[in-house]
Amino acid sequence: MTANDIGKELVALCRQGKHQEAIEQLYSPTIISIEAMAMPNMEQTQTGLEAIKAKNHWWVDHHEVHGGEVNGPFPHSDRFIVHFKFDVTPKHTGQRITMEEMGLYTVENGKIVKEEFFYGEMDQNCST
Repeated sequence: MTANDIGKELVALCRQGKHQEAIEQLYSPTIISIEAMAMPNMEQTQTGLEAIKAKNHWWVDHHEVHGGEVNGPFPHSDRFIVHFKFDVTPKHTGQRITMEEMGLYTVENGKIVKEEFFYGEMDQNCST
């Protein structure tokens, strides 16, 4: 599968809320994930499939997701970008926000080997 094919499958699974399935099907066992900043009690860079699954579980456990959009992929050679927009309430603040991020994914041998996230400003006045 090409990077664009993998990007299309990732977007389709994310739109269905099947993030764990996407990780299991599309990610390399040696995946590297780099966030724009470290999360509470979590390093900025995570390595390996189990670490990525744990990071995803952490997200689900710490946020109430009211809705979202996933757009893309936007391919370029062995990479693609996906745009995420979420209407969420972080449980630790109870304050509803709109969060946007771009994920840059790198593909080798038919698997995602690296993901890097870039965050936009968070809108504290989400009205949806």
